[in-house]
Amino acid sequence: MIYIIRHGQTELNITNVLQGRSNHPLNETGIRQAEEAAERLKDISFDVVYSSPLIRAVRTAEIIVPDLKPIIDERLIEMEYGPYEGKGLRELGPEVMIFFRDFVHNPAPEGMEPLDSVVRRGGEFMEDRCRTTDNILISTHAIAMKGILEYLTPASGGSYWSKNIKNCAVYTAE
Repeated sequence: MIYIIRHGQTELNITNVLQGRSNHPLNETGIRQAEEAAERLKDISFDVVYSSPLIRAVRTAEIIVPDLKPIIDERLIEMEYGPYEGKGLRELGPEVMIFFRDFVHNPAPEGMEPLDSVVRRGGEFMEDRCRTTDNILISTHAIAMKGILEYLTPASGGSYWSKNIKNCAVYTAE
């Protein structure tokens, strides 16, 4: 079984800043969220743990499965926000807000990673690393997680793009 988790909360999550690939740690709430996820998943014997290279995802994985060192995979990193990285939601131009309101029908603004790239690298990761009967934990980010879910369920028609995936939310797949 595959367990895909979004990292715990950071200070930038609270302030609604696009942190993308910037490397911000979990805050106290994020640590607590990861500890609560560890409690929910305590009866699962994980065989392998994969993580985005960003510290918030790595730390989430370490808290949930402290006895396995996460294997870092760059394909699990968050979407590249380009010139919008580090900007608050109120600072973003209309092209970004239009994109965020309807990912399916609006392309990513210039300088942002296209969603098909997010899906492609998530799919490549799944094909390379997850063809096993092992219990796998994947610690990643909201948009990267949505890309993986879109890859795993192509019939969804893009429905995962509009889902609000909260910190430490877990999705499973066989």
